[in-house]
Amino acid sequence: MSRFVKILCLLLALIMLSFKGFCKHIKGGEIHYTYLGPSPTQPGYDRYELRLRLFISCQSTTGQLETSVIMGIYRSSDGSHFDNVEAALSKSQLISLTSPSPCIVHPTAVCYWIREFTVIEELPRDPEGYMVIFQRCCRIDGIENIIPNVNVGASYFCQIQGTNSIGVTGVNSNPDFGIKDTVLICQGKRFRLDYSAVDADGDSLSYEFAPGYYGGGQNNAIVTNPPPPSSWVELGYASPFNGLNPLGKTVTIDRRTGLISGVAPAGGDYVVCVLVKEYRAGLFVSAHRKDFIITIDDKCDFPSADLAPNYITCNGFDFSFHNVAATTPLVHNYYWDFGVPGSTTDTSTVAKPTFTFPDTGVYTVRFYVNKDEPCSDSASTQMSVFPGFFPGFASLGSCILNPVLFKDSTKTKYGKVSSWSWNFGDNNSNGDSSLLQNPSYKYSDTGAKTVTLVVSNSKGCLDSISQIVNITDKPPISFPFRDTLICSIDTLQLHAVGYGNFTWTPSGNMINPNTADPSVYPKTTTYYTATLDQSGCVNSDSLRVRVVDRVTLFPGNDSTICAGDTILLNPSGDALYFKWSPSGSIAGDANIKNPSVSPATNTTYTVIGSIGNCSATGSVNIKAVPYPLSNAGSDATICWMDTAQLNATATGVRYTWLPPTYLSNPKILNPLAYPVTTTIYQLLVYDTLGCPKPGISKVVITVNPQIIAFAGNDTSIVIGQPLQLHGSGAPSFLWYPNFGLDRNDISDPMATLSQNQTYVMKTFTEEGCFAYDTIHIKVFTTAPDIFVPNAFTPNNNSNNIFRPIPVGISKIEYFRVYNRNGALVYSTSQIGSGWDGDYDGKPQPVGGYVWMVQGTDYTGKIVSKKGVAVLIR
Repeated sequence: MSRFVKILCLLLALIMLSFKGFCKHIKGGEIHYTYLGPSPTQPGYDRYELRLRLFISCQSTTGQLETSVIMGIYRSSDGSHFDNVEAALSKSQLISLTSPSPCIVHPTAVCYWIREFTVIEELPRDPEGYMVIFQRCCRIDGIENIIPNVNVGASYFCQIQGTNSIGVTGVNSNPDFGIKDTVLICQGKRFRLDYSAVDADGDSLSYEFAPGYYGGGQNNAIVTNPPPPSSWVELGYASPFNGLNPLGKTVTIDRRTGLISGVAPAGGDYVVCVLVKEYRAGLFVSAHRKDFIITIDDKCDFPSADLAPNYITCNGFDFSFHNVAATTPLVHNYYWDFGVPGSTTDTSTVAKPTFTFPDTGVYTVRFYVNKDEPCSDSASTQMSVFPGFFPGFASLGSCILNPVLFKDSTKTKYGKVSSWSWNFGDNNSNGDSSLLQNPSYKYSDTGAKTVTLVVSNSKGCLDSISQIVNITDKPPISFPFRDTLICSIDTLQLHAVGYGNFTWTPSGNMINPNTADPSVYPKTTTYYTATLDQSGCVNSDSLRVRVVDRVTLFPGNDSTICAGDTILLNPSGDALYFKWSPSGSIAGDANIKNPSVSPATNTTYTVIGSIGNCSATGSVNIKAVPYPLSNAGSDATICWMDTAQLNATATGVRYTWLPPTYLSNPKILNPLAYPVTTTIYQLLVYDTLGCPKPGISKVVITVNPQIIAFAGNDTSIVIGQPLQLHGSGAPSFLWYPNFGLDRNDISDPMATLSQNQTYVMKTFTEEGCFAYDTIHIKVFTTAPDIFVPNAFTPNNNSNNIFRPIPVGISKIEYFRVYNRNGALVYSTSQIGSGWDGDYDGKPQPVGGYVWMVQGTDYTGKIVSKKGVAVLIR
């Protein structure tokens, strides 16, 4: 267990008396007595120190920290009141924990007061002794494991033993829990909390959880006259908690050591009461309790490693491990050592490894998180590997009149099967269970019963198996057949399945009629009845044996198939068994009724059909005819929107191409094909030679993708401005005319023009596929400029877009349009784009609009212009 487990805990705290009024500050407490000896002044009296120790919330005010308390003393024999005593404050200590281990993040500060009140009291010796009680309200609010959990008081008491328990001369003092270190417990983390006590008399001690008690109330916070023991009431606990499991079933207390350990529940405050029992010379002497509140911190966290104490695999050598501690981002790495002796490769660094152990046995597995880091943790476990454990059982009997016998059939390769726990699934009884290996059980009604066996072996393997047992008013009978056929010269063995004693009728022509498996040799068709007697439970059922003198056999009709195909032979008649020959072309078993055959040539198959010792023979002819010859020709590649000539050869009388689309005639051998995408054409050829199927071949016509030729958008330049053309499409290019071009056989030639020019661009592939596009270039004799129209008419057939016309401009920086209010209604930096007269989806009114444009010419010079354009509708 980790070193962090020691720093994990929350503050124990117990309640305290407070100011002379209502308050909610008590976190725990106990009353302890110490025997001081005989009274020096009163014969027959003994002197005791009574000590009340209260644990008080740090939020308590000065007025809540009273300086004296009242404790009531009652006789244990009859609960009568003996005396009230006032105890003065003898100790007050503030305990806090603000800086736990640096590996714990986000810890909540732990703080509480310890207040002790003591008084010396002399009591006359009494056979039954005394009870000392203190009550106070209130515990802190919001305690997670009790209901109600608001305005709840507390009672603390101890029992001073009388002479009946310790003898006339015996003495006794309570075990002393002492003051434990202030600790912190984080939710979802494994923790260990030492709550052992020390006994001054040397008595043996045993520890357990016990319920706490109510005491005091909102209207009686400081109880000055504590009530008798008969009025004390145990706390009510909220599910799933109770006095014996105050922190849930994942937290336990060691009866021998007083160590509280387990996985902490969700964050919050929890009432816990520990009861320590004293034994002297093996006899019970007394019990002492300490009631306290444990606070589980829901904010703190630390890297932790945790595994169950032991694991076992009984069905293989593989086992998957994982860290059972709460998930935390503080874990950075994992390291597993699976404990194989002499191995250096039995390790893993994954979070959830699966390891295959090399042999049976018990291995010590060690697990580390953040190994070799300052904030690391580790855990270990015992891993038992004993595969070969298989639970099983059988049931005998099913009649409601008799007990059903259950027989364990569990198998174990290692160790011995050592325990059995049966549940017979009888919903009408609470006693439908057994711990015997082979029990019996009598059901009270019929129906399907789910019987479950939980079984274990001496190695620790534990498994279960369930079966449905049908309880009926009659024992069930079953037959492997209910109707069969024999030849009149044969003998047949019958078979019935059931638990009990069988008799058969009629018994004529029958051997062993009083068994489950008689032999019969009837000469005519006969119905046989089996009667099953299961200790007075009786049932009957019957079957038919048909008798024939000879075998009727028809081998089937002769057939013609295509060579290489398979056909199913289909004889008829009453034969039960078949044998075919020759077996060379029979696929699979030749001794079945309907074998599949695939003859290469004409073949006659002979079949022998039999019923017992009677048989008949027949034959059937299967003619194998070759498929019609079909050759669709060679594959071809064409350009998009081009045509290919199919050139097929065939031997047949009828032809069909599939698919028929994009063919000039799908019924001839040599159609023209003009698919727009790559297509596989199949040629089906039929003849009249006997093969009922077509011969099939295929040809692939691959269509090259469409070439999208683009020579560029039409443009304008100024005289003397070089223009880089950018063509796209196929790998190769040709521009014409070649006037003004530096080259005409590349995709991006440079053009230098002094007049308007139109170029045609051809782009093509090496297979000869091609496409054309043109570009129109307008040449201005001005300097580079940006021309902007002074008016436009939206929604008209022409002049309906307001756009700048760049000449000799390589880039438009911006083109902006503003309305008369100065609002920007349009903006772009794309050459060729313009305003359609709408803004925010709405047509703008007629009138003047200010525009601004800026661009860069082909020499790098900035060209800026602005003006007004009129929108006309």
